[in-house]
Amino acid sequence: MKSRLLAVGLVLGALLAAAPASAQTKWNLPAAYPADNPHSENLVLFAKDVEAATGGKLVITVHPGASLFKAPDIKRAVQTGQAQMGEILLSIHENEDPVYGIDVVPFMATSLPDAMKLYKASKATIEKKLAAQGIMLLFAVPWAPQGIYAKRDLNTIEDMKGLKWRAYNVGTARIGELVGAQSVTVQAAELPQALATGVVNSFMSSGGTGYDSKAWESLTHFYDTQAWIPKDYTIMNKAAFDALDKPTQEAILKAAAAAEPRGWKMWQDKAQWYLDQLKAKGMKVQPPSEALATGFKKVGEQLTADWLKKAGAEGQGIVDAYKKM
Repeated sequence: MKSRLLAVGLVLGALLAAAPASAQTKWNLPAAYPADNPHSENLVLFAKDVEAATGGKLVITVHPGASLFKAPDIKRAVQTGQAQMGEILLSIHENEDPVYGIDVVPFMATSLPDAMKLYKASKATIEKKLAAQGIMLLFAVPWAPQGIYAKRDLNTIEDMKGLKWRAYNVGTARIGELVGAQSVTVQAAELPQALATGVVNSFMSSGGTGYDSKAWESLTHFYDTQAWIPKDYTIMNKAAFDALDKPTQEAILKAAAAAEPRGWKMWQDKAQWYLDQLKAKGMKVQPPSEALATGFKKVGEQLTADWLKKAGAEGQGIVDAYKKM
């Protein structure tokens, strides 16, 4: 009899011990950039906020560096439920919908305050489009302004002809075409290897991407053209969100509301630091010459015209709203 009671007690004890574990939900959040990039650091803080607010009921694991899904595949993974959350560079999905490329229209928003205005002007439209794909927008965080990396002096736009140009979205591919460069599609996680092997010898991105990819090991110049400010969007599978209880939903939304301004401040604080690091590593960091700036603005005008033609009245409406802010 005693042995039976002991056995029952052991079973009950095991069940009670397992109960908290079974109640814990574990989710994945794939991201494309290195663990020490401000985007990834902000995602980890977001995940910690959610875990703390839910008392450990929901644990989100951030997978930086395209370690779980490659950058172009993260959105689809969230949409299909392969991952519950993810962070995406929205502009790489411009082929799906022109509005997804709004923040890489050249010279429309070249400062963080203007980038925030453009985000506010376009947010409702982007949320609606993502919702139609079963996706929720949680928050968006910018990169630093974009410049040109190269291995030689670029005094005019004609000097870009023949460059092996890294493209990562519709806009950068089109720039390569307009300046006579050879465009090669390379996402951020593959950029260090592409530079080291000579697959590309020039690209357009922020100081952060140059630092992450150790551009100074292969290239020599950074021209601070401040062409545009792309944003990363942290998204969530809507069905997964709807399946949660109300307190957990509220915890996620509260953490997202804190993550957005924190992420913007992180980039505001670190943008110049990245440029200083490029200089310290021996790169020539400088503004473009007047001739290069003029030539690049002409390219920008062509890209803007291309985008407005594709985006139609919807895109023009966003631009008009932005200009009124």
